[in-house]
Amino acid sequence: MTDTLQDLIASAAALIVGLAAGWAVHSAFGRRKRAREQRFFGLPDGSECVLVTHRDSTSAHWSIPRHDALALLGLASIVENCGAHTEVAPHDTGLQGFGARTEFCVGDPTAHRRLAAHMTNLLPGVTAHPGDDSGTDRGMFTIAGTHYRPEPGTVEYVLLARLTAGDESRPVFLAAGQRPVTHRAAVRHLVRNRAKLARKYGAQGSFCLLLKVVNSQAYGPDLVELVADVTKPATTSAGPRAAAKAAAKDD
Repeated sequence: MTDTLQDLIASAAALIVGLAAGWAVHSAFGRRKRAREQRFFGLPDGSECVLVTHRDSTSAHWSIPRHDALALLGLASIVENCGAHTEVAPHDTGLQGFGARTEFCVGDPTAHRRLAAHMTNLLPGVTAHPGDDSGTDRGMFTIAGTHYRPEPGTVEYVLLARLTAGDESRPVFLAAGQRPVTHRAAVRHLVRNRAKLARKYGAQGSFCLLLKVVNSQAYGPDLVELVADVTKPATTSAGPRAAAKAAAKDD
């Protein structure tokens, strides 16, 4: 065997070993990344979750608003990547209590019964106003005495939250917005920033973020700004002082 042939064999062997090592590292990284996502979303292999949305009030049949449907598609891809199974359910269908399986609740809290119930129980510091008879201030959020009024097509707000009932319970994710385009924006923010959110809040951590969707009439759900992390005031019952402050601002 010549020296040249030996060098070729040695080079080929080194290349194969390097490729195998690189594949092993890449596979291990992929498994760790998937495991982190599974913990964050509460979706181990073979688990079940439910996507809850409201009906399109403009349709005579059961259907989902376009932006809500696209938001659910984005969530479905996450569920599939985690190796879990999903069910889509309307908001007014009787469902079990939260915590037994991961739940994604998407919609307008003034019209979405399940979402409204979750906000009452888990985000008592947030008020979503149904508006008066003329529809004025419909969808406005009040948090810690501050009002967040929608300006349709210009400035709209949405809450993105991950909440749990206890250490062993599965999380419920809320995308509660003032218009369907904001629900889609919140879901996109969750999907794009899931690794960052998991690092910041932990696999079992709860959070509630107030997001602002800017100029949706031109940019749709693409231009989103983080207004504030409102976890503490949102998960704390509004006391008399906050209520009086909010009333004073209305006057």
